[in-house]
Amino acid sequence: MTVLFVTGTGTEVGKTVATAAVAALADGPVAVLKPGQTGVAPAEAGDVAEVLRLTGRSLTTRELARYPEPLAPDTAARRAGMPTVRPEQVAEAVAELARDHALVLVEGAGGLLVRYDEQGGTLADMALATAALGLDPAVLVVATAGLGTLNTTALTAEALAARGLAMHGVVIGAWPGEPDLAMRCNLADLPVAAGAPLLGALPAGCAADTGAPFVSTARASLAPALGGTWDAAAFTATHAIPAPGR
Repeated sequence: MTVLFVTGTGTEVGKTVATAAVAALADGPVAVLKPGQTGVAPAEAGDVAEVLRLTGRSLTTRELARYPEPLAPDTAARRAGMPTVRPEQVAEAVAELARDHALVLVEGAGGLLVRYDEQGGTLADMALATAALGLDPAVLVVATAGLGTLNTTALTAEALAARGLAMHGVVIGAWPGEPDLAMRCNLADLPVAAGAPLLGALPAGCAADTGAPFVSTARASLAPALGGTWDAAAFTATHAIPAPGR
């Protein structure tokens, strides 16, 4: 795994924290690329700065475009009168970073099919353009824990499959201290909806930690496929609720 695109099933699902967790556990030099940062002023810290803060490690970070309003990148670019980001531009940046890094993480904005340019280019198109350059990108999907997540996860999985893109797995971006019935049931149902393994469940509020404490949380919350020790079967069994009548 050299290139991993990180997308969500929607906004505010924990993509940046998940990106930081994967970066924190990766061996070798890591690069984090944000194709389009929205909702921040020129001098404000964006998502790549948050990844640096959380991991406390040396990372190569790059942001290709920044727009002030918290909108889809294409919309934000139009309203600001600024250039959009093309899939080929992102792929070229990924290929350049991949030459000198063991892992390149590309964090999207919102969900998989959010528009970045006037032609409707999406994060999925960026992954396809990266594949066209001879790399083999995979996609990590960050999902919510609760009711409704099965539908958005299944839709994301279908969109990836229709484009011939590999889903590396699903990570729950914020697992609460007191999960409800739907959340507990979703642990078993999410891999079915995704057609891919559940690779972690990051504790809600873990972004309050930085450096070594965050790395420890990441290791305990992500599966071995992402560098951690988390066991999906054991976690699911711990939170399982017997069916009525049993």
